[in-house]
Amino acid sequence: MFVVTGATGNVGGELVRLLAAAGERVTAVSRRPGPLPEGVRHSAGDLGDPASLKAAFDGAGALFLLVAGHEPHAVLEAAKAGGVRRVVLLSSQGAGTRPGLYGQPAAFEEAVRGSGLDWTILRPGGFASNALAWAEPIRAHRTAAAPFADVALPVIDPADIAEVASVVLRRDGHAGRTYVLTGPQPVTPRERAAAIGQALGAEVRFVEQSREEARAQMLGFMPDQAVEGTLTILGTPTEEEQRVSPDVERLLGRAPRPFATWATRNLAAFQ
Repeated sequence: MFVVTGATGNVGGELVRLLAAAGERVTAVSRRPGPLPEGVRHSAGDLGDPASLKAAFDGAGALFLLVAGHEPHAVLEAAKAGGVRRVVLLSSQGAGTRPGLYGQPAAFEEAVRGSGLDWTILRPGGFASNALAWAEPIRAHRTAAAPFADVALPVIDPADIAEVASVVLRRDGHAGRTYVLTGPQPVTPRERAAAIGQALGAEVRFVEQSREEARAQMLGFMPDQAVEGTLTILGTPTEEEQRVSPDVERLLGRAPRPFATWATRNLAAFQ
C-alpha cells in the first residue's frame, strides 16, 4: 500500500490519481478529505502531529512525504512502525543550492537519509502552479504582477513531479538517489504572463514589482525564511538553479511539459 501525504495538493492529488489508475492500493492523507478516485482510502492526519499519522501508516509499504511540520524523525519512526520500507521525499532544489535559507527541507532530507528506509529525494525547482497567484487579478483586470520580470527559471509542471514520484515509488533502482526536477527551458515571469494571455486569447499586462513589494505580499502566506530564500532564487539564481535538469526526461522517457502546456490545462482558473 502507498501512503500519500498532502493528498489534496497540486502534486499529491495527481499522484493519488496516478497510483489509483495503476491499480495500486492508496491511502490519501490530508487534514480534510477532498475528492478522491474510487477505491482510495482517506486518513485524516497532519504532519505537524506525527501521532495523527499512525492509522494511515498501518500496513503501508511506501510513503510519499511532504516537507511539513518540524518533526521528520517522529514521522519516519511512525512510518517504520506501520511497515513502511520506502520513502520518497518531496524536498526543494533550494535544499541543495542554498541549505542555509532552506533549513526545513534540508532537515527533512537529513532525517530521511538517516532513517534506515530505502529513500529517494525529489528536488523540484519553482512550480508552474505558482502562477495561480495571478488568477484573481487576471480574471478581474487582465494584470499579473511579480518581481524580477526578466529573470528566467525552468519552472516545472506539478503533474510531472507527480509522475516522477509514481515511477520512483513503484519501481526499484531509485534507492539512495536525489533527483533535481525542472521544466524544459527557463522562462521569465513576463513570458509566463504572456503564455497565459495567449491561452486566454487576450493580452495580460505585466507589472514588475519591487523586491520589497513582493516580500510584503509573500509574507501573507509564507514564513520569513522561506520568503527570503524564494526571492533570492527568483532575483539572483545560480547557474545550477537556471540549468535544465535531465532527470525528468531520464525518468519518464519524455521531455518535461512546458509552462504553456500547464497554462492551457489550467485555463479555467484565469477566465
